[in-house]
Amino acid sequence: MLTIILLLALMGALYHRASLKVTSLVLAAILVAWSAYDGIPYVHWILFLAIFVPLNLTFVRRKLSARLLDVFKGIMPRISDTEQEALDAGTVWWEAEMFGGKPNWKRFHNFQKATLSKEEQEFIEGPLEELCSMINDWQITHIDRDLPPEVWNFIKEKGFFSFIIPKEYGGLGFSSYAQSRVLTKINSLSATAGSIVSVPNSLGPAELLMHYGTQEQRDHYLPRLAKGEDVPCFALTAIEAGSDAGGIPDKGVICKGQWNGKEVVGMKLTWNKRYITLAPVASLLGLAFKLYDPEGLLGDKEDLGITCALIPTDTDGVEIGRRHYPLSTPFQNGPTTGKDVFVPLDYIIGGPDNAGKGWRMLVDCLSAGRAISLPSSANGGVKMASYTTGAYARIRRQFNVPVGYMEGVMEALARIAGKTYMVDSMLTFTASGIDSGEKPSVASAIVKCHTTALARDVACDGMDVHGGKAVMMGPKNYMARAYQGAPISITVEGANILTRSLIIYGQGSIRCHPYVLKEIQATQNENRKEAIKDFDKALFSHVGFAMSNKIRTFWLGLTASLLVKKPQSDFTGRYYQRITRFSSALAFLSDVTMGVLGGELKRREMISGRLGDMLSNLYIASSVLKMYHDKGRPEHDKEIVQWSLEHCLYETQMAADGVLKNFPIGWLGKALRIVVFPLGLPLSPPSDKLSRKLARQLQEPQAMREELTHGAFKSESEGSNLYKVDKALRLQLEMEPIVKKFSQALGKRAGNHQVVPFAKEALDAGHITQDEYQLVLDAEEARLEVINVDDFAPEEMKHHLSEN
Repeated sequence: MLTIILLLALMGALYHRASLKVTSLVLAAILVAWSAYDGIPYVHWILFLAIFVPLNLTFVRRKLSARLLDVFKGIMPRISDTEQEALDAGTVWWEAEMFGGKPNWKRFHNFQKATLSKEEQEFIEGPLEELCSMINDWQITHIDRDLPPEVWNFIKEKGFFSFIIPKEYGGLGFSSYAQSRVLTKINSLSATAGSIVSVPNSLGPAELLMHYGTQEQRDHYLPRLAKGEDVPCFALTAIEAGSDAGGIPDKGVICKGQWNGKEVVGMKLTWNKRYITLAPVASLLGLAFKLYDPEGLLGDKEDLGITCALIPTDTDGVEIGRRHYPLSTPFQNGPTTGKDVFVPLDYIIGGPDNAGKGWRMLVDCLSAGRAISLPSSANGGVKMASYTTGAYARIRRQFNVPVGYMEGVMEALARIAGKTYMVDSMLTFTASGIDSGEKPSVASAIVKCHTTALARDVACDGMDVHGGKAVMMGPKNYMARAYQGAPISITVEGANILTRSLIIYGQGSIRCHPYVLKEIQATQNENRKEAIKDFDKALFSHVGFAMSNKIRTFWLGLTASLLVKKPQSDFTGRYYQRITRFSSALAFLSDVTMGVLGGELKRREMISGRLGDMLSNLYIASSVLKMYHDKGRPEHDKEIVQWSLEHCLYETQMAADGVLKNFPIGWLGKALRIVVFPLGLPLSPPSDKLSRKLARQLQEPQAMREELTHGAFKSESEGSNLYKVDKALRLQLEMEPIVKKFSQALGKRAGNHQVVPFAKEALDAGHITQDEYQLVLDAEEARLEVINVDDFAPEEMKHHLSEN
């Protein structure tokens, strides 16, 4: 009986993460009480004293820690300088709560809400609307393969290149959330225009100058960049180094040379870059290269490391190549090369003191741009697809019913709606974090990877629903470019395969875990005494943390997390409980996996990818809850929030199941399954009933559909197919009661092609009014305008084919 009481007390202390001292006192109190009333339990006292006394005596415990420190040094994989700089860059944020196994929901709800200032709102309602009304994507992508000159001029004059530049330098100084809203709207019309606007406001010269430039560099370049007098690009990707940016072969050698008639210490640069957005039109080239000092002109270190410099493109030797053509999305993109280009050392961003600090500069600034630019592109694409596909499915009829009422199509529509909500939630949540001062390096990788992947899913489903309408290119086709361009976002700024399998979990497991990074840092401390002290504290905290997560994971699985306190009393409360459960499971599986595989985990990318999927889906689910909370928990969002959360949590469950099924040690994987899923797999994907409800809502111009696509460009303009599709939907819904009325009066049902003739017959018979007849004509004209596709004369086809 005493053994059971002690075990329950120990498990209770571990579940609630009581400290070692508190746990020891609780167990001692139980033993004292038992001894007073039922005699001294010698065996239990001996075990307690043998285990807990040494653990509480620091000098005894540290002797064990010293030995374990040496073992840990031997098995820990070497962390390269570039890996260390990536680990040191940025901050950890809510993703660390997911890794901690016990999310702090009060802190979560207190995160600031994403909002726009008056100035930002006025820009969105003014210059942004005006810019979007000027955009004709077919003209841009198929005919001109560039923005028209008047659009380029408007973008520069109205400050579209200056969102991140402070006002004191002539920029707009917008929040990250405002940037996301601007880029979302542009990308809902044209990915080409969106890419051109996003690059100067992402990782590149302006951001690097603001954080690391000298005052002289900032004073000179930032006003020019803000006004569009300088068009920037940043050249990082080399032919032999894409995702492995740290392996760039491009180099600079410090030497003496002639500059403006004087001999100065400078750099002789050689590079061969590709995929550089805005390079063909850039006047200012940001360049990343490896810098060497063979003559010791700056010191005694020869290999200084990756360095970033700013070079005007009219500098002798700078070559801008011809344009790339990325999947018929013709934003300005191309190669740049240079051979033995001599420039002074003050071209280094931040001056000579920043020689060799380029990689740290890049990874430190990458999180904000990665979390905003490409996710905004994805957000614009999914909002466009949701708005148009829902409407098209309702107005396109087959077998005398809207195709959107067919359950196969409903499945696709539900996925489109739910994934659009997820993309918007991730972007909004993360932008608000950045605006509050965070630089969430792991979260930014999650957001970039999963928003772009979800956007591809939505584009594929949108293509399927539209069928032949989306296959035939022309001005009326609004889906094809989103489908064609989806791989671009997935590929750039770190290919998603690499991001998922290496960065999200590989970096996240170290950065977000409360103790692993501290243990690693202790092994690198050359002061033996301090190293043992730090390692001892981290190690035994880690052991307690791991034991706690094991108990929590098993208990939450055994009780289906029903006993977890709900931070909200409505339907979302159950989802908070489940996120808490899987957060504990992620923390538990991570500790076991890292303990078993050690450094081998870096190479077990399938395992680390699944663990990363757990972390990512928990982050996405949290984002959904935050957006719903910040919107005031509207009733009309209930079904889409449910669908999104059930999808994320099911994916989390299946990722955990994949880890267990493929665990490197088979018997241990089966044992772990008992802890993680003691009652089996509890979750299912969203139900058919829920999917049908969501699909119906996407086909009606009501609150859910309108708010889901808020921020897309819906105004009337020559290039806005969104306006035309929505107009057709609204007219169709107005017309349907009239069709029903005259069908009953005539005693026959109108097929797709018979609506207008039957309406004329009903008008002549006095069953409907002239106004009602005119509404039928207008609705059918608008419907046919949408469902019809373009065709071209033979000479037009020859002309464009020859250009391709």
